[in-house]
Amino acid sequence: NTLQLILSYVMDPSHANTIIRLRNSYLSGKTLSLEWRMSQLEQLHKFAFENEKEICEALKKDLNKNENEVKMSELSMAFEDLKLAAENLEEWTAVRKVKSPNMLIFGLDTIQIKPEPYGVCLMICPWNYPIQLTLVPLVGMIAAGNCVILKPSELAPAVEQLLATKLPEYLDNDCFAVITGSVKETQSLLSQPQLNYSIANSMVPPSVRPSMFDFVFFTGSINVGRIVMEACGKHLTPVCLELGGKSPTIVDETSNLYMAARRICFGKFINCSQSCIAPDYLLVQETVVDGLISELTNVIHSMFGDNPQTSDSYGRIVNNRHFNRIKSMIVEHRDSEIVLGGKYDESDLYIEPTIIKNVSADHPAMIEEIFGPIIPIKSYESLSECVEFINLRQKPLALYMFSSDNDNIEYINSRTSSGAFLCNDSLSHATCNSLPYFSIF
Repeated sequence: NTLQLILSYVMDPSHANTIIRLRNSYLSGKTLSLEWRMSQLEQLHKFAFENEKEICEALKKDLNKNENEVKMSELSMAFEDLKLAAENLEEWTAVRKVKSPNMLIFGLDTIQIKPEPYGVCLMICPWNYPIQLTLVPLVGMIAAGNCVILKPSELAPAVEQLLATKLPEYLDNDCFAVITGSVKETQSLLSQPQLNYSIANSMVPPSVRPSMFDFVFFTGSINVGRIVMEACGKHLTPVCLELGGKSPTIVDETSNLYMAARRICFGKFINCSQSCIAPDYLLVQETVVDGLISELTNVIHSMFGDNPQTSDSYGRIVNNRHFNRIKSMIVEHRDSEIVLGGKYDESDLYIEPTIIKNVSADHPAMIEEIFGPIIPIKSYESLSECVEFINLRQKPLALYMFSSDNDNIEYINSRTSSGAFLCNDSLSHATCNSLPYFSIF
């Protein structure tokens, strides 16, 4: 019998037709073969490789990223994951036998674990790494045999347009689609109308109809993540939220301040600090605060020159709303002291690398995720103060520590919990695809 799918919800007809097309393709079994999955991984690699120039140009327009930064932070991770998936696809998809727990009951049975796709998935993609954080999750969804609707961020319009026009030239259009738009389109997709199945003129009862999507993957802010989770919860749709947060950085008096400053600045100022795992605020032992500030100042000058606004290596804030949010943290510095930077130019969406000393716990930069080029510094006397300060707040997405004392490192590692704990470096754990994704569950 012919299986007809009709969306029982009023939405954009083109979106409805797209979803119907993908659902029918998935139900046909097209995505189950390893040959099809491998071919789509190869096509995704071809898209990234053949459009490298266009990708660099789009990211230059959207975020003022230079070519080297694009290749390092956007494309290299996608290529690494594509290679990993191609090399391990057969093993990942293989049926695995498990031991019988009770020979009396299961002695004659074959017990297996069989990996299978979710089905039709929705990916809501972010603007800060709009290529990496689209292609990397997409690799996993293809390898698992899913059909996917991609919703790129409208806040990175050049990349959004590139994905919408170029990606369909490479991937199977029966199984993948790109839907563009703003908040309205995202809300329409998240409303997840039920699918109405009609088989041989016999309607499936509403109480057992599936949702429009079998899995939703969202990357973005905590506030929007709550909205996405609430929408998915109404239909019990499985969801993965890759959210931001604050990532404290501890510097003790045993650390190599030169090395610490260089690695903090790399993690902080790549993509103009619009990274979810960028070092957010610094907890610095009071005996080395001035020394670290001196080293940070030297590193910033060596990276971007006397005027970072003219540097080709320094990015821009994505839009006016985020610019004003970050600017307010500089303007409302209260009793703290700006020891470097503090300048801004809204016409260019430019905010100078800024260091703020002696920040209080209620300073705006210590409360919300900064997601901008501001380094607030709070001093401490003993590591127990750091443990208390961190543990009384939301669990960090990443926690960085710079120290030469193994006992100090072990103390922080054992007394705190975070999505990742990294010593004497920043951000590098995100490039290690042999580790589980740095997440908080």
